[in-house]
Amino acid sequence: MRLFIAEKPSLGRAIADNLGKGSKKDGYISLNDGKDIVTWCFGHILEQYNPDEYDEKYKHWTIEDLPILPSVWKLKIKKDAAKQFKVIKELVKQADYVVNAGDPDREGQLLVDEVLEYIGNKKPTKRILLNALDSKSVQTALQDLRDNKDFASFRDSARARSQADWLVGMNLTRAYTIKSRQAGYEGVVHVGRVQTPTLALVVRREDEIQHFQPTTHYVCQVNWKHENGDIPTTLKYKPDMEGLDSEGRLTSKSVAEGLLSKVEAIASHGDGATITKVERKQKQEGQRLPYSLSSLQVEAGRKYGYSPQQVLDTMQGLYEKKLTTYPRSDCEYLPTNQLGDAKAIISNLSAIQDLAVYCDKADTSIRSRCWNDSKISAHHAIIPTVVKAPDSLTEIEQRMYTMVAKAYLAQFYPIHTYMATKITIECAEETFIANGKQILTNGWKELYAKDAKEKDEEEADTPSLPEVEEGDSAAYGSGKIQEKITKPPKRFTEATLLQAMKEIYKYVKDKELAKGLKECKGIGTEATRAGIIETLKKADFFTVEKKKIVPTDKGRMAISVLPDAITYPDTTAKWEAELDQIVDKKISLDDFLKHQTQILNDLLKEAKEASIAANKDAVLCPNCGKPMRRRKGKTGFFWGCSGYPKCKTTFPDKKGKPDMEAKKSKSTGKTAKCPVCGKKLRQIKGKFGIFWGCEDRDCGATFPDHDNKPVIVKCPSCGKGYLKRSESKKHPGKFYWWCSERCGAPSVWDKDGLPDLKK
Repeated sequence: MRLFIAEKPSLGRAIADNLGKGSKKDGYISLNDGKDIVTWCFGHILEQYNPDEYDEKYKHWTIEDLPILPSVWKLKIKKDAAKQFKVIKELVKQADYVVNAGDPDREGQLLVDEVLEYIGNKKPTKRILLNALDSKSVQTALQDLRDNKDFASFRDSARARSQADWLVGMNLTRAYTIKSRQAGYEGVVHVGRVQTPTLALVVRREDEIQHFQPTTHYVCQVNWKHENGDIPTTLKYKPDMEGLDSEGRLTSKSVAEGLLSKVEAIASHGDGATITKVERKQKQEGQRLPYSLSSLQVEAGRKYGYSPQQVLDTMQGLYEKKLTTYPRSDCEYLPTNQLGDAKAIISNLSAIQDLAVYCDKADTSIRSRCWNDSKISAHHAIIPTVVKAPDSLTEIEQRMYTMVAKAYLAQFYPIHTYMATKITIECAEETFIANGKQILTNGWKELYAKDAKEKDEEEADTPSLPEVEEGDSAAYGSGKIQEKITKPPKRFTEATLLQAMKEIYKYVKDKELAKGLKECKGIGTEATRAGIIETLKKADFFTVEKKKIVPTDKGRMAISVLPDAITYPDTTAKWEAELDQIVDKKISLDDFLKHQTQILNDLLKEAKEASIAANKDAVLCPNCGKPMRRRKGKTGFFWGCSGYPKCKTTFPDKKGKPDMEAKKSKSTGKTAKCPVCGKKLRQIKGKFGIFWGCEDRDCGATFPDHDNKPVIVKCPSCGKGYLKRSESKKHPGKFYWWCSERCGAPSVWDKDGLPDLKK
């Protein structure tokens, strides 16, 4: 029996549809009288151990326990996947050989391989690579099963990513959370290998905007007259000119006006101007490449305002409907064997009204630069399949499908060609420059001509210059001084933030790294970037206001307490480059992890030595001066000194703030055993009378007093909470007892200082 293990049910069904007749079972599909079985995962059905599952001591966060470095990495079955895991395990036992049908990327390789390893599979294992779910693509892939061992480097790269994320997340989150709490900050400072540098991009961009100082500068423009037409030019400023700033901008209006007056006076007296140089060069733009997921997310965000997650979800839906190819692709090239489908795909697209006119002009004999087998690894660019799109697509599905289809059709249009012209004019010892452009062949850009948003703004403003020759004269026509004001950088949108993650080399602190990292695929992967942005939103690190990303106080605080080594993308970008090298078999998983452990130790050393400025809004301990922290004990919230265990000062919580007045209570010296944690209860004379409180601030249990003893009575209804005593507001002077768990059980009246359980 041949067993296919797909990454998800939709992929499993697509494979089963092409294997023959079958019947659906509980968790799998049986085909060809049981000769073929298709089952599936639900993404990752195994997950990493938490630190406290390696050792219980890690339940309490202490700086002394760091670093946490598993000697043997352990996985566990996710609770909601236990049933499906059991199905897979039993089917593997029956199989003659297994086929890994994970998605064609490193994560898809790992999530099936790790299940087989967990089971202890010794059966021969093959690999199927599916870039599309239409019948032809699946049948082709079924005829080309590979040896699963050939993709071990993809598995190792994904495993390296997972373990590196665990090391950074678990260790540095604990380290900086502990340090920030000592400084009086609340909450957890989440540190992520990719998440933190991404958040830092947003925070730093906001800082640039807030501290931006606009600069007014001036541009001299002159329109020269030639017998063949007008030549609009811009004055080229000399480097040593008075009034230039460090960016070469002229900030003096009087200097600009003086220059223009000088040129106008000399030119108007008949001296005119001379054309000293004419440069003409025929240039071309090759067909735009088809989409990878990132390029599609960026463009759809700019054009329609869709979030990266919306684009990913929509493309996943189109993929599962077999209308487009694999969506999580980081590739913008196509294999030459796909050329055979071109006519069928274009024929299907011609039935779509908005695409029909473009299909008629498509020439399948054209070979654009996208057809390049050397650029293909496990997957290729996103394109339409040979399955015809129905009329029932939603608006977002129609838009995304059309974008993908247009980019595909562009491959069968000619190259865009134009004549670029640069004219240099000299007058009054000043130099003027004109740049022009004349389109020779519109080519593939015809597909985008009607979409104004698709056109390049600079291209739209580039005029077509007249035919002139060097040595020709030009007469002064008109001149003006254009005042310009520099603008602050734009806030990120979700689409441009994703683009920044992909082009992370532009944002590294060490500019020497930029060149080497330019070939890196950025931080995160095509499959994870949208999720990282969503995680940052849900964690309240930033909000989206009118499509613009604005960091919250929480996000700014997180970046403010972390060192540059973590917040700048330099280290993470280098890690991502190393993950690519694992795929290319240039470095091993073990070597990668050894390197990451060294880096982690350095980062932890810096964390332990870090001095975080005290939160100006923090409440300080009256006994030692360290910030107080709001904690949750087993019976509710309380406030404890961050200097614990050296300082054990605590206060009750009152509407989210420490009740400092309540601390005017004194211990009588009497003690009892705490029923909650087993430590000591102390009798205390408080502001409102005598009560008993646990000495352990993490426990925080309190009990009423009766005859110098704690009243410890379990709730008779839920059996979890303990009864508490309060005075009735409706009946002053009367007391009642209620459950500390607030289980909803009716309260009972007090009788001589004890709960009257008989009533």
